[in-house]
Amino acid sequence: MNRRQVLKNLGLGAGILVVGPSTLSLLQSCKNEPEYDWQPVFLSASHGFALKKILDIIIPASDTPGASDLNIAQFIDSYMEEVADLDRRDRFKQSAAAFSRAFENEYEKAQEEGNDEEFENIVKKYLKASPAKREEYMKRNSETQDAQDQKAEMELDADAGAYAYLSNVRDMAVWAWKTSEEIGENVLWYDPVPGEYIPCGPVEELGNGKAMSL
Repeated sequence: MNRRQVLKNLGLGAGILVVGPSTLSLLQSCKNEPEYDWQPVFLSASHGFALKKILDIIIPASDTPGASDLNIAQFIDSYMEEVADLDRRDRFKQSAAAFSRAFENEYEKAQEEGNDEEFENIVKKYLKASPAKREEYMKRNSETQDAQDQKAEMELDADAGAYAYLSNVRDMAVWAWKTSEEIGENVLWYDPVPGEYIPCGPVEELGNGKAMSL
């Protein structure tokens, strides 16, 4: 199965994120970092392990580079450490912890002991949930967050938090993948100096159906 079909099957709905020069520089530096040298700076080792597993399911390597090829886990971890504001950092850590609890509830073991099949199944459980189930997760997540405002020590609901975490990771992963230099120049339609506006023309001359990277 190719990446396009995988993303479609997972119900891709990536939001729009603003990309600044510092973020682009961070993304490129993470791409150049050897994968085997990586130690998370924001997440715990356990959450970093889970993040890499999740990303390899959302964007696997196929005819184009996957999440691991572009070190997207490293980028997300560094982005949260160096760019995200305090509220977003807190929410990300809380939802990562909720995913960890959901994994343990599902398989009766810690997430760092999970295998590829188990991660694939739990990612599908949440990201391919029925519309009614997704609405339930979002409602429970909202209710828990309202309660957290009154009780700072209160934990996120495991299922609702896991759904929020996976949705957030998916959106950031697709954003990072499409924004990377490798994908922008070698996979998408890349034209560093766009020319005239052509409202109608042969597909072969207009990117052959690919989205434009700039």
